[in-house]
Amino acid sequence: MRNFISYKQSLEILEKIDIKTPPIEKMFLTQALGYVVAEDIIADHNSPEFATSAMDGYALKAEDLIKEKIKIIDKNPAGSVVESVVTNGVCIKTFTGSLMPKGSDTLIPIENVEVNDDEIKIVKKVPFGFAVRDIGENYKKDEVLIKKGTIVSFAEVGVLASLNIAQVPVFVSPSVAIASTGSEILDLGQIQTNDSQIRSSNHLTIEALCKKAGANTIQMGIVKDDIDSITQLLEKGLEKADIIITTGGVSVGDYDFVQDVIKDKLKAQVLFHGVTIKPGMHLLAAIKDGKLIIALPGFAYSSTVCAILYVLPFIYRLKQANQSLPIVKAKINQDFPRRMPKTVFTACNVEYKDGIYQVNFEGKKKGTSAILTNMLESPALLIQEDDSKDIKAGDMVDILLLNQLK
Repeated sequence: MRNFISYKQSLEILEKIDIKTPPIEKMFLTQALGYVVAEDIIADHNSPEFATSAMDGYALKAEDLIKEKIKIIDKNPAGSVVESVVTNGVCIKTFTGSLMPKGSDTLIPIENVEVNDDEIKIVKKVPFGFAVRDIGENYKKDEVLIKKGTIVSFAEVGVLASLNIAQVPVFVSPSVAIASTGSEILDLGQIQTNDSQIRSSNHLTIEALCKKAGANTIQMGIVKDDIDSITQLLEKGLEKADIIITTGGVSVGDYDFVQDVIKDKLKAQVLFHGVTIKPGMHLLAAIKDGKLIIALPGFAYSSTVCAILYVLPFIYRLKQANQSLPIVKAKINQDFPRRMPKTVFTACNVEYKDGIYQVNFEGKKKGTSAILTNMLESPALLIQEDDSKDIKAGDMVDILLLNQLK
């Protein structure tokens, strides 16, 4: 008889697995999107290096703002260095991005003045230093701008480009091999020959999750319920990938061979087989040759939830990302009693309203752990701990935001 462990215990076991630091490679900025920065990125200069105009206007001394008329002595286009110097009673027409002329400390916008020949009349005053970008406003020399472990996104690309860094050092992403098992399931395009056959979505759903998390995926398709086929599948996966994921074949049925192959054929170290969670209580995790094998249940909702809970955090660890599952507090709109001594993950709808997340269950279907459509639209997972109390309408609860998975 199997010993089931708690959800918390299962996470602690996975967290204790020794993770090797992945190799580092340099990638061009836009190719590095989604990868993890392998070292701190430190500014080698101030930005801007000099006081710079933030608007089109006239550079002058703030003490001259009280004068009726100020003489225009020069123009200062962006990309050039004007030689003229601002002294009392004069100004220089200066454009966005131009260096502030020597002697000036304030820029008055074009729309705040009237121009008469070579003079301006101020019609609306501004404070000292208005529209002047200070030295180091964007960043200062020796400042850590992007920390090791950051996932490269559009902002990181922009900052790296401003530093003249064309190639950024990133960690090589982990690889994940994915397959579904079952003699009754059909892959895309396969023709149904009897009423007992069903269309598999698990292997593709999990591939999408892993790709979104930044992993390189190896799609191994569907394998029938026999020991030799499953053995070959897992051996091939172990040769190619850091994580091997299967769905189906881990329960207690006569044809649930995945667990037998992992334990008896591969002689893998089983970390746990059975967790007190719903959905997915029969999932199995094992280690073989330093590779993680995760055998998930076959029902679509169940395998997807378990992949989110177990596979995604492990991918984050393997790629060295400062990243975690997006779990937040939300206000629930109805009573939700505790039904079993398990950690339960229930599909719900979420919206951000009146400054907080709010959840409801409108349109969510009740039934088995096969209802993947419950994850459509604006979904989240309501989390009930195994020792939680009954939830009352208006309570603040923990939810996992599915639309914010990365």
